[in-house]
This record gives sequence, structure tokens and C-alpha cells, in this order.
Amino acid sequence: MQKKQHTKNTNKVFFLTGGGTGGHIYPCVSILNELKNRGENNIFYVGNSKNSEYSVTAPLGIEFLDVPVFGMPRKISLKFIKWMILLFVSILKCIYYAFKFKPDVVFATGGYVSAPMVIVSKILKIPYVMHDSDAHPGIVTRAFSNGAKYVNLAFLEGNKFIKAKNITNHKNPVRNEFFAFSKDEARDIMGIKDEFCVLIMGGSQGAKTINNAAIGLIGKYLNNKNVKIIFQTGKKNYADVKEYIKNKLGLDFDNDGNVAGYNNFIIRPYFEKMYLPILASDIVVSRAGSLSISEILAAKKPSILVPYPYAAADHQRKNAKEVEKTGSAVYVEDNDLNSEILGKILDDFMQDEIALHAMSENAGRQIMENPTYKILDLILDAAS
Repeated sequence: MQKKQHTKNTNKVFFLTGGGTGGHIYPCVSILNELKNRGENNIFYVGNSKNSEYSVTAPLGIEFLDVPVFGMPRKISLKFIKWMILLFVSILKCIYYAFKFKPDVVFATGGYVSAPMVIVSKILKIPYVMHDSDAHPGIVTRAFSNGAKYVNLAFLEGNKFIKAKNITNHKNPVRNEFFAFSKDEARDIMGIKDEFCVLIMGGSQGAKTINNAAIGLIGKYLNNKNVKIIFQTGKKNYADVKEYIKNKLGLDFDNDGNVAGYNNFIIRPYFEKMYLPILASDIVVSRAGSLSISEILAAKKPSILVPYPYAAADHQRKNAKEVEKTGSAVYVEDNDLNSEILGKILDDFMQDEIALHAMSENAGRQIMENPTYKILDLILDAAS
């Protein structure tokens, strides 16, 4: 495709749709923000107002178009009948939105939330561009990709599941900050010097295994001033983690939430500027959600990926395996992870700078520039 330069307001109408989970929401948000940066103001978000896509996009100053659709139940039941009715209602609402606002293009990130608008786009012949974040594309992407103007897949592995004329593999959109800050700048901001810095991202969903392993590492490296551990517990787990550390390790916390008497641990429920601890780290321990992986790769960081074993369609395990093939990550099963195994892997990397550097180089080759711009080029081309 011949790339076009779009720098001014096109006066086009853009519909963005996708929700339910971060993997569907945040690619839309990245595109949304870049559209606004370029002066576009006819931007609408189609989603379920009861989902997190509403709370995430509400502060961004665009009009939210509600659809009541929810995830399809796997068994025939009263809930399944309700789902069918609300899907039909959502399709009717999307037809109304299409005639009222006349979108020039629809950008859909898959998942059940995007289904009604994609169906209507196909019926009314509105150009649509699809993006899927996972190594195994979801049902909506697989079902409707053949009518899309372009389909962008974050993983090359996903191509074999898609029947579309124009497939690209531009990875996932990420925040510009991952390209605007250096490791040294991030370390200065976070007060990290020459320590070997390990970032452990627990998270709110199914992260008990990672959190327990992280607590064990705190005990292991308690008196090692050459190691810095940054531990994001997830909001729901923070209080429990602190209590567990107090009871098991006999440690207390100061008023800033740090382990009292020790400067080599930063433990927080979450980081609003997540790019800072990722950029500051030497290695990242994380679940294998597609957006987390993309941010880790954009920061050129080696990683230890521990897939959430109950993720839909086992997509986290598939994501982790694909990244491991690039030489950017070590893949560890959830059932196999504990503080001893994690500590052994980290100790090996601390003693083998060549291997760690090679993984960092491999990670850096995966995302050379922000994919947001390339995906937006596809959207603008479809709208023209």
C-alpha cells in the first residue's frame, strides 16, 4: 500500500469500537489520542457503558455511543436468549448511529463489544479496519475479517486464522512515552542507580502465583543492595500482599508504602505512569497479555512471561510461546512458578550479561517504532 501523509483535520467521521478488556480498549485509545493530536474532532466510541471502556474513554472528551451487548453465553439458557435480544437491540442502535453520524470508517478491535458495529458496517458497506492483539485472533475478528478493508494482527502467527485480502502485522499500538524516554531518564525519575532492577507486574486477575513468588524474592534479596525489585501487586491484591509480607517476613512499611529500613524494594498497587518502571528495569516478570507484551517489547526489555492459565481461548499461553520464539523472553508455566524457580532464573541472568543483552537486542527488533502511526495510516486510507 502506498502510504499517505495525513497531518491536517480531514473532517472525516471516525467510529472506534471494542471493549470488555484492556486488549480491546487500549488499542482504540492509542488511535483515539493520535487522531486528536492530528486535529480530528469527529470521533465516536461505540461500546457498553457498563464496561471499563466507558470509564477509560469518558475523560477523553469524545461522544460515547452505548450498546448493551454482552459476552455470548456458552450454553443455551435464559441468559443466552437475553444475549440474543440485546445483540439485536445493539445492531439496531448501531444502524441508528450509522445513519445519524455517517462514519467514514470504523476501527474495531475485536471482542463481543465490537460485533454489532462490525455487522452493521458490513451490511451498510461502511469501510472498516480490524485489529487483533493476540496470537490467536478472537471469534469476531475471524468471522468478519473477510469484509475488512485492512486487518492488522499483532502476531504473525495469527495470519493463518484470517481470510482477508489485506493483512498487516504492525504489532499493538503503545504509548508514545515508551519511545520518548530512555532507561537512564526513567531511572533518574524513579531514584534507581546501578542496581540490577527487576520489575514484577502482578495485576488484579489471576496473579496470585506471581505475587507469591515476588514475596519470596523479597526475602531472598532482602540484604542484597545490588538488586532492586519493583513490585506492582494490582489494586485488589495490595493490602493482602502487605499483610503477607508483614506476617511472613516480619517486615513493616513506612508512610510512603516502602519496606521500612530497606531501599531496594518499591511495592505499589499500580503505577499511573507504567512506562517508567518498565523502562527503568533490566528484566520484567509479567503475565502474557498482549498489551503488556507490546509495552515490554517497545521498551526493549527481556522478560519472564507467566501466562494466566484460564485466559479465554488460552491466548496468553499462545502469546508467550510466540514471544519466546523471538528470543526475547523466557516462558514459565503458572503451575511451575515459585520464588525458588524465579530466583534461579534471575540469578542466572545477573551472572550472564551477554545472554541478557542478547534478549534485549531481540526484544528491540520486534517493535522499532510506535505501531500506532502505521495502523492509523490504514484507517485513514480506508476512510479516503
